[in-house]
Amino acid sequence: MAPAVVEALVDQIVARGFPPGTTLPVEPDLCAVFGVSRTTIREAVKSLEAKGLVRARQGQGTTVTEPENWNLLDPVVLAATVQHDDELVILDQLVGVRSALESQMAAQAARSATSDDLRSIETLLTRLDVETAQPASFVETDVAFHDRIMQASGNILARSIVRIVHVQARTTTLYNGIPDRAACALSNDEHRHIWERLVARDAEGAAQAMSGHIETAWQRRRSPAMRVAEH
Repeated sequence: MAPAVVEALVDQIVARGFPPGTTLPVEPDLCAVFGVSRTTIREAVKSLEAKGLVRARQGQGTTVTEPENWNLLDPVVLAATVQHDDELVILDQLVGVRSALESQMAAQAARSATSDDLRSIETLLTRLDVETAQPASFVETDVAFHDRIMQASGNILARSIVRIVHVQARTTTLYNGIPDRAACALSNDEHRHIWERLVARDAEGAAQAMSGHIETAWQRRRSPAMRVAEH
């Protein structure tokens, strides 16, 4: 039950149900709201504190912190933040992080990818060629294509960070937009350019191709995503 309470409280905090600087309701009130024991509430508050969302002080209650203190790499916090990101501020920042890290990894892959790595990436590119007419399948293979390049880079930490933020972003239409055949075809033209730079062992070109693709693809999705948010 504690995880469910944590998720509910995180969602309320991120949605400004409890704005920064305010205090959470006292334990008895939270127990009544969620129908759980004081032990469960205490565990939930400790979890919120570990995530950076609240600060508990003896005699002063539990105060909600400012967003800059939140651990946005925590999956629960990031998921709630993305879901409530109506103005796409966090998603714009997330795309920036992806662009910076994936372009770096593309350069590393261009230098160090093995023949097996390149064959695997090419296989995914070939599958994407077929799936441009099947947007739902294309989106899933697109993720695999990017991840295989990250794997080929050997940069374990950067890959882990991108995977954490990307998994949560993909849970919302605000990020995914509404993929269609034309968008998939454009995206795969950019994928092919990345692939060509990898095969050519052109680290700088691969980095530029990757960052250009991520940022351009986001701008293509961003406008329809905003219309979804407004409706």
